[in-house]
Amino acid sequence: MHGNSALDGVQVQRNPRRKAGLKVIFAAIAFSFAAATHAADAQSVLPLAAPTVASDASPDAGLPALSDITAMLRAQFRVAPLESMKIARAVLIEAERQAISPVLLLAVMSVESSFDRHAVSIAGARGLMQVLPAAHPQLIAGTTDLSDPAINVRIGSTILRGYLDASGGDLDAALVRYSGGGRGYAQRVVLRMQRLDASLRHE
Repeated sequence: MHGNSALDGVQVQRNPRRKAGLKVIFAAIAFSFAAATHAADAQSVLPLAAPTVASDASPDAGLPALSDITAMLRAQFRVAPLESMKIARAVLIEAERQAISPVLLLAVMSVESSFDRHAVSIAGARGLMQVLPAAHPQLIAGTTDLSDPAINVRIGSTILRGYLDASGGDLDAALVRYSGGGRGYAQRVVLRMQRLDASLRHE
């Protein structure tokens, strides 16, 4: 379990829109895999090239820009400017590293902590992605500050990537496992992902 969201007890009824939402997410994940493969191919040609994140100077089609994520975090979640930049950068770096949609990572953070990097659950889950140290001692070993966005997002996205791999790419199953079995959790993340994606497209 990675965090007890206040919404864990709320059940979202299944409806036809859910399938459409999942198709959007799977398309985003597939795009992330393709982008990661493309990046790997480019690095094999230019091994000395440094990894980059999306920015206004060199936008990557289909991925949100650093400034768009920062603006969304500030406007919708009242995250301070410097904090917003750290979170946005961590999301884009780990999304590329783990071949996960950045919007999916943002949606998980939104549901888990509302982008409060100091959030701590009753169970002891910490930070943006509500990482539970007791459940992942190997990943936590040597970590001094789970409130650091770069560290928390790196560990949380690694956990989520592992669950996606273990479930054969089944996003519902991976999200349920990530939440520790929270009822309606996967549906909440899907809905939040759709809203965040719409917001980022209008930033």
